[in-house]
Amino acid sequence: MQQAFPIDEPRRLAGLHRPLRLTRCFPPQLLAKLTLLALLLGFCPGPGLGAGPWLDFGHALQAQKGGVHYSELDKALFDGLTSGLEKDANEDKTAIGPELVRVGRAFLGTPYVAKTLEVGEDEQLVVNLRGLDCTTYVENVLVMGRLASKGKLQWNRYVRGLEQVRYRKGKRDGYPSRLHYFTEWIRDNEAKGLVRNITEELAGVTIQKDINFMGTHRDLYPFLASDANYRAMVEIEKQLSSRPLIVLPRSEVAQREHLIQDGDIIALATDIEGLDVTHTGLAIRLDDGRIHLLHASTVGEVVISDEPLADYLQGIKRNTGIIVARPQAMR
Repeated sequence: MQQAFPIDEPRRLAGLHRPLRLTRCFPPQLLAKLTLLALLLGFCPGPGLGAGPWLDFGHALQAQKGGVHYSELDKALFDGLTSGLEKDANEDKTAIGPELVRVGRAFLGTPYVAKTLEVGEDEQLVVNLRGLDCTTYVENVLVMGRLASKGKLQWNRYVRGLEQVRYRKGKRDGYPSRLHYFTEWIRDNEAKGLVRNITEELAGVTIQKDINFMGTHRDLYPFLASDANYRAMVEIEKQLSSRPLIVLPRSEVAQREHLIQDGDIIALATDIEGLDVTHTGLAIRLDDGRIHLLHASTVGEVVISDEPLADYLQGIKRNTGIIVARPQAMR
């Protein structure tokens, strides 16, 4: 679900939780870049923080325009990413998968930060490139990759693209309009023509499952303190529970990985009651010929898994397999 499953408990149950170590969140090279940008924008380290990982993810300097929430540092990071991606542009603009991997690699070392979308009292379109969870990482890479493939990676297009992928039917209309459950995220973005669920083609199996984690854990979600939000989410969960899920079993991933392509979106299915997916990332084929996972990891940053995906899944508690969505090129 959105926000990398906005509380820690389901991630702990899934064996994905790790304590956040700030020294790992800010590799020296990334920290140097952010420090330079911050100084150019007039930021200063806090008292006694020296040259350490001082960036405040809740910094007061925020821009809120038309319900869009971001900091000037986010805009500077976007401009820096855009410049770098333009210099290293792929010649083949028709291959969207490699383009997503190229963009995804540009985020390596970016800190993992949870709950960045939970801002203010009303739902806002949050742009945060300073820290990403697994879902916001995939969203940003998908939007930037598709735009970059057409030479259209500009700020306003990017912001509109984020709203399109993050909200039901592409329209932000309060907290319940956000695509909190990742299987609905895939289904909704498939209807928009942004991705295509290929799990069935990989010999995925159909399962039926009640999706109701948010409704049965209301106290864990501050926005569900609103009765209107809560009632809306319960109705959405009823609709989701009526739809079957297709999952490629974990035991079949190694046999089918030759059918998975660079840039495919990988969602990790779970047997946790009420949940569909606990983690997501991008497929990347390395020199060993195997598919690995490029993702915002709770170990502290965006990384490429050391192990091939099939082996990585074996270490994920309560994982049942994967759901695979293939990004579609812009028309």
